[in-house]
Amino acid sequence: QVQLVESGGGLVQAGGSLRLSCAASGSIFSINAMGWYRQAPGKQRELVAAVTSGGSANYADSVKGRFTISRDNAKNTVHLQMNSLKPEDTAVYYCYIDTRRWNGGRDDYWGQGTQVTVSS
Repeated sequence: QVQLVESGGGLVQAGGSLRLSCAASGSIFSINAMGWYRQAPGKQRELVAAVTSGGSANYADSVKGRFTISRDNAKNTVHLQMNSLKPEDTAVYYCYIDTRRWNGGRDDYWGQGTQVTVSS
């Protein structure tokens, strides 16, 4: 079993900052990508940011220059530093990991989600 535990969501005023963290534990052979998605009410889930095991990151255009993703491979954790937050960043944020099994198979795992609310 693999578990993802998220933390760091909350309520913040526009222009403020939050830092999300996600820790993966359990039977993990290796992790390929780690990242964050978000889903706002009435909208589809969208990729916010992802980072490969080698450290290459990509971001949604809407968050470039404001959000920074980082990971600690030794601790199987991923963080999302969110600065200059806007009301349109309000959503439930989900951590995910793309893992590889010893035989080369792949599995995706998701966190339970953490609410981020940005007030104007």
